[in-house]
Amino acid sequence: MMMIGWMVLVVGVLLVPSSQSLRFDIQSGKTRCISEDMKSNSMTVGKYQVINPNQDRHQPLPDSHKLNVKVTSSHGLIFQWAEKVEKGQFVFTAMEQGNYMACFSAPEHWPLITLTIDFDWRTGVQFKDWFNVAKKGHVDAMKVELEQLYHTINSIHEEMFYFRAREKEMQQLNQETISKMMWLSFVSLCFGFSVAGLQFWYLKSSFQENKLI
Repeated sequence: MMMIGWMVLVVGVLLVPSSQSLRFDIQSGKTRCISEDMKSNSMTVGKYQVINPNQDRHQPLPDSHKLNVKVTSSHGLIFQWAEKVEKGQFVFTAMEQGNYMACFSAPEHWPLITLTIDFDWRTGVQFKDWFNVAKKGHVDAMKVELEQLYHTINSIHEEMFYFRAREKEMQQLNQETISKMMWLSFVSLCFGFSVAGLQFWYLKSSFQENKLI
């Protein structure tokens, strides 16, 4: 029963959208970065757009309200680099686990202005737009649910292996830390005994020279 409850909890967590959908502001000349922790071989899609400050939304955005966008991995691999854009998207598959970062830079402008950005970043199972798939008539509602459940189970399986690998890394790190601490304690103990021995020898020699003993 405990195991079944745990699996239901994991399924519930994975079915909750883990995407980053947010709206934020950037001042002229500033940069803001959003990071996402991804496991290897997981797909991701991000969409961004600068909110038009004009009351008439059909008017084009001025150059002062356009962005430079850079999406990179934790090792510096660039997945997208765009200059002076008002909207766009990126899609890629993570080659290795780690933090992936999307950085938005506002151009220099005087007087200072503030850009408002809508950003939606989805990874893994949440990457698939199941509602649109069903709406387009490619499959019926039951098949959509089955496919979503299938991908959710695969995602649970991948998450379990991912957490096992992280747990193994943490255990190895703990063992290395304990080993280093034991070695440091041994060295400190030897050093303490050596200093005590030298002090004893020095005191004994001083007492003998002064004929105190």
